[in-house]
Amino acid sequence: MADGTVKQVNPFTGVEVWSVPGRAGKPLSESFGSQSPAALERHDQEAYCAFCRGRLLETAPEKARVVLENGVFSTQHRIPPSTYHDTDPVFRRVSNLFEILSVDYWRQNYNYKLSSRNIRWKEDYLADPVGLRHVMDILDYKMQRSGRSNEEISQVSMEDRLLMADSLFGGGHELIIVMPHYHPDAQDLEDLYATGNMTDEEHYQYYAFIIDAMMDITANNRYARSISVFKNWLQPAGATFEHLHTQIVAIDEWGESMERQIKMVVQDKNVYNSYGPNFAAHHNLVFAENDYALAYVGIGHRYPTVEIYSKSTNARPEEHTEDELRGMSDMVRAIHAAIGGRVSVNEEWHHTPMDSIFKIPWHVFIKLRINTPAGFEGGTNIYINPLTPTDLRDRIVPRLYQLRSEGSIANSIQIAEECKLKPNPLQYYKAT
Repeated sequence: MADGTVKQVNPFTGVEVWSVPGRAGKPLSESFGSQSPAALERHDQEAYCAFCRGRLLETAPEKARVVLENGVFSTQHRIPPSTYHDTDPVFRRVSNLFEILSVDYWRQNYNYKLSSRNIRWKEDYLADPVGLRHVMDILDYKMQRSGRSNEEISQVSMEDRLLMADSLFGGGHELIIVMPHYHPDAQDLEDLYATGNMTDEEHYQYYAFIIDAMMDITANNRYARSISVFKNWLQPAGATFEHLHTQIVAIDEWGESMERQIKMVVQDKNVYNSYGPNFAAHHNLVFAENDYALAYVGIGHRYPTVEIYSKSTNARPEEHTEDELRGMSDMVRAIHAAIGGRVSVNEEWHHTPMDSIFKIPWHVFIKLRINTPAGFEGGTNIYINPLTPTDLRDRIVPRLYQLRSEGSIANSIQIAEECKLKPNPLQYYKAT
């Protein structure tokens, strides 16, 4: 518009967004907390929240953990309760105690039962006195948080408790928890360990561990049709604990948005190129690229959003080769590092549902939670985004150059004018 207002409609969701001059949000370097955060009081062993390594028994039984020994990452599955402190985890995988879709949802709607493998793990875990005490304590905590009195909890039979425990061993809502809570050089309470603090190798191992969890969930729940993967970083993005973690949720349907996008692919196999990087390139919004992925500023999002797309013919995360996965991982981590760990963000994965014969490319959205939709949005369904797409691009690009020159992100990442911008860079349609 003549006054500088930028009106946008997302081609895949139909969401209408306006960026209005004078409503710019906080600079990317600003914190969402106090301007003078309190100094950090260090503990010998981190125990700042229930996700910390000093409080391992305050989460559900560990389905898996990644450890680093002699420079080699390895994954251990279904950790025996008496061995929790034998190794130092880099990442941990546990059930979410307060599931979006509970075991009862799957049980009552589909007659879901734990797989034989998870039944054996549950039996072995509860046969260990340490494991039995751990599970009973976790169930007590869940019931307390659900509003039950101590008297009511004491009257719950062991049979009912063992049925409730199914959610801890075979539920479909999980957490991948990253260690540590604060980064090594932390000085104050806002110096949290964020995605950008990882190395490229650590972030690749993190992504590989998430994908391993996705595959294990679907292998043990035949009724799941899609998997939601997301990260809520800091409280404005919906985080209960300000400790780095990713959530994985099995779902029994695609959802309206995915249904719409699959229909678009049926009508035009190249739609993700046409409305994605091709369109973005024509408007100078593609600002980072490597051999396997590219990043550009998305349009028509309620929050300022960076979209990272895999170029691969492989449309699901688990189908990617190691090089393809590393390329995506490097790009996502670079964007997080450029945005900074003190900005609240959501990270969302979007990929082809497991039972779809039509493919969409794997892509990751990083949404900056620097604005709060309010009455205007509710009354008009027009969302006010404080940053125009070019505003967001121009804030991230200088930071990417700086990080690359410092050796903090991969040298393989091309920035701004260095990007190739070949037409139709996404190769997913070749898989259909």
